[in-house]
Amino acid sequence: MTDTALPERLARAIALAGPIPVAQYMAAANAQYYATRDPLGAGGDFTTAPEISQMFGELVGLWCADLWDRAGRPDVAWVELGPGRGTLAADAARAMAKAGLEPPVHFVETSPALRKAQAERVPAATSHDAIDTLPTDRPLIVVANEFFDALPIRQLVKREQWHERLVAAQDLLFLPIAGKPLPDAVIPEPFRDAPAGSILETSPAAVTIIRGLAKRIAAQGGALIAIDYGYEGPALGDTLQAVRGHAFANPFEAPGEHDLTTHVDFTTLAAAAQTEGAVAWGPVTQRDLLGALGIDSRTSALAKASPARAEALAADRRRLMDDMGTLFKALAITAPNWPTPAAFAGFGA
Repeated sequence: MTDTALPERLARAIALAGPIPVAQYMAAANAQYYATRDPLGAGGDFTTAPEISQMFGELVGLWCADLWDRAGRPDVAWVELGPGRGTLAADAARAMAKAGLEPPVHFVETSPALRKAQAERVPAATSHDAIDTLPTDRPLIVVANEFFDALPIRQLVKREQWHERLVAAQDLLFLPIAGKPLPDAVIPEPFRDAPAGSILETSPAAVTIIRGLAKRIAAQGGALIAIDYGYEGPALGDTLQAVRGHAFANPFEAPGEHDLTTHVDFTTLAAAAQTEGAVAWGPVTQRDLLGALGIDSRTSALAKASPARAEALAADRRRLMDDMGTLFKALAITAPNWPTPAAFAGFGA
């Protein structure tokens, strides 16, 4: 049954104070959505790479272990942002342990429903509401798979001038509108004369988080890998989308009842990390990342161990490499004195 409390609260707030920015609408909708359900899997709204195959988490774990080994095997903490059900962490931990890496696990997660699932898979993990409380006494190895795409974005829309894109409401019907004109100074120069109807997206929330983590990594040591669907910006385009029941939905209908995401601007994230003294690498495609980490060898090994699963394993590999392989990209961030991360040689930002 649909919970109308959030739409009613948003509509009431808009009626009292006027239309709200897209970022505020998206933040409220996703906070409600993730707090009230486990959205993953066939019975949920979408499926992520770790839920498709154990190989994804295992290879990410080996990426972390390889970098840790070449950095001199320091005493590190392993961090995951938005860890879903904890599936990636459990698979990565199994692979890392075989390489000698068994770090304490820290999850940054606010959803009570997902925290419960994470506790079942990784009982010893420490949960955090934000990055502020992560350990400060050791290097951090941070994994963020499909995390940055769900952070709120600011949208600007071009009419005769550029305007902030706002969300208005009529009863419980929400729709985007153009707000007050913006001065040219806040628009990147290449886009100031863009055609009418153009949309420019920025994510202050993503930049704040990446800068905070990059500052920590530059000072404490460590690395971050972010895997998400996105692009190398800057670019114009409306990428705000909603998914419910494994199908696209209208992002301005029933806020809080479906997942709202946008495409990630990896160029902006890399630049933000560099301002804090970290080194940025990539992005590279998920296909290139998993290929370099040995997904073909891992598929063959699992099929040899369980011949009855060979066909399913091949299908899972195709989903990760072909269906998602070029849409999803990976960005790495390291401390200045850490080695080049695997699969990113030649892709320094």
